[in-house]
Amino acid sequence: MKMVIVMRKDLNMRKGKMASQAGHAVLEAFLSSDLERRQAWMKHHAQAKICVGVESEQELFNIQAEALRAGLNVGMIQDEGRTEFKEPTWTCLAIGPDVNERIDEITGHLKLL
Repeated sequence: MKMVIVMRKDLNMRKGKMASQAGHAVLEAFLSSDLERRQAWMKHHAQAKICVGVESEQELFNIQAEALRAGLNVGMIQDEGRTEFKEPTWTCLAIGPDVNERIDEITGHLKLL
């Protein structure tokens, strides 16, 4: 089991901002998933999280739509625009936790960050 974090690369976020946004996405996805998946993921001592990138907001939305159509849990994050951005901005999403193969069908073609 794993979670995949899909980060927008076109925003050129600082590393700290990316880490913060990824943390928000993981927490959102974890808390909104069902109890069975949360427990199964927690039993894996590593709680695997993989970070990949997309080139645009539209690509982020496309991945979200594919994941939802596949019945996967998604935590989508919109930054409030108080620090790096001048307005609310969709930055990343997390998919899962779920079995690797189900998530790989959606994100397997994306490059690691």
